[in-house]
Amino acid sequence: MLALQATAAAAGETPAATSPLVGRWAIDVASLPMPPEARPKRVALEFQDPGNGQWFTRVEIVHPGGEVMRAEASLPLDGTPGRVSGNYWADVSAMKMPAPGVLVMQLVDHGAPASTRVYTVSADGARLTETKAFFGRDGTPVLQTITFHRLP
Repeated sequence: MLALQATAAAAGETPAATSPLVGRWAIDVASLPMPPEARPKRVALEFQDPGNGQWFTRVEIVHPGGEVMRAEASLPLDGTPGRVSGNYWADVSAMKMPAPGVLVMQLVDHGAPASTRVYTVSADGARLTETKAFFGRDGTPVLQTITFHRLP
């Protein structure tokens, strides 16, 4: 869309066609590396290019007990930090899109770094890989990889 093209051009990057990230994505929760009783019931992610120079992200997690965590943000793709609404573990984010199928997102929660996430779309556009980087409580760096599938 034009907003994505304008943002990339303004950042000195090659203008891109509509990003293959746009759409709704879900995790196959049965594939998560945790005991079945600890797995969320559902994890959904949505990316939109609203056409106004912003990138919109929405996440919804339904926990085993039914409680729901949500977050939404509409931010520029130039790395400018902005507010995240909802009750997810983040209240500020910054994003960049170095290529049409790659999104880099940093999250902050109450003034403390939470995680950096890199989203990449497979060549066939059917899978989204999230690489999450954060630090454990003991300061050890942790990298996790989760795969989403595209929803209709």
